[in-house]
Amino acid sequence: MKVLDIQRMSTEDGPGLRTTVFLKGCPLACTWCHNPESIEPRSHVEWKGVLCIGCGICGTVCPQHGITFDENGVHTADFCNACGTCTRECPTQALELKGVNYTVDDLYKVVIKDRAFWGKDGGVTVSGGEATLQWQDVLALFQKCKEDGVHTALDTCGFNQREVFEQLLPYTDIFLYDLKLFDDEEHIKYTGQSNKVIFENFEWLAETDARIWVRTPIIPGATDTDENIKGLAGIVRDRVEKWELCAFNNLCQDKYDRLGKEWDFKGTGLMHKERMEELTRIAHENGSSVAVWSGATALTD
Repeated sequence: MKVLDIQRMSTEDGPGLRTTVFLKGCPLACTWCHNPESIEPRSHVEWKGVLCIGCGICGTVCPQHGITFDENGVHTADFCNACGTCTRECPTQALELKGVNYTVDDLYKVVIKDRAFWGKDGGVTVSGGEATLQWQDVLALFQKCKEDGVHTALDTCGFNQREVFEQLLPYTDIFLYDLKLFDDEEHIKYTGQSNKVIFENFEWLAETDARIWVRTPIIPGATDTDENIKGLAGIVRDRVEKWELCAFNNLCQDKYDRLGKEWDFKGTGLMHKERMEELTRIAHENGSSVAVWSGATALTD
């Protein structure tokens, strides 16, 4: 499994306290993505300038001679194979390998160490990127979890073949299912893919006995329209346990800077509490009484 990160003591990735495994690779490319380092499936090395002391050790030890320096910092070449030598030798951990390979057995040994902290409601969540891109390994991990009575959660955008979800269903205690945009053209515009498969899979999943939390990112100028919430409300209705409207946050700008990418939402402010409450009310009025909102909001205009 190609693992981006393992986050412990998470309270936002399912019920209770959880250990969340973030996997590399995503079929969508949401313009607002808060984890842009997760989109590319292959591993890469990321430089953190605030930790760098400019010692140059990374350039000396790189087997490919693929590290260069300039006034903007440290750069890895396109031919970098992410061997991790530079990250291991960096004295300040200014270089970090994004995408570490684990066997299912090894990963399970890592996450099960946290069992004492989960309590009766917590457990293991697999997220992304898009977790179902590595669905066979996720299935094997979840099977191990269920053998030991560990609660499992799958965070998914729903963009995969139906058969994948059919295989995962018996071993997944709760699905965290993203529904972003009701209009297909808008979905293509902002994510790069059609929403048809996503909605088809949701319709199927909602007819099973699966426990489902739907999550919709509320992005200024993209997903925050009355029409979008009305449309999604007609699909979600009360067929799920909870529909969470997640207020936009702008804390990921430094990730784009480290990747050398421009972020379409750079400088965009937070949502306002009144607007989040209004969108929640619109969801209720259009057939989804389970809608709630979450996240930080702007203190002033």
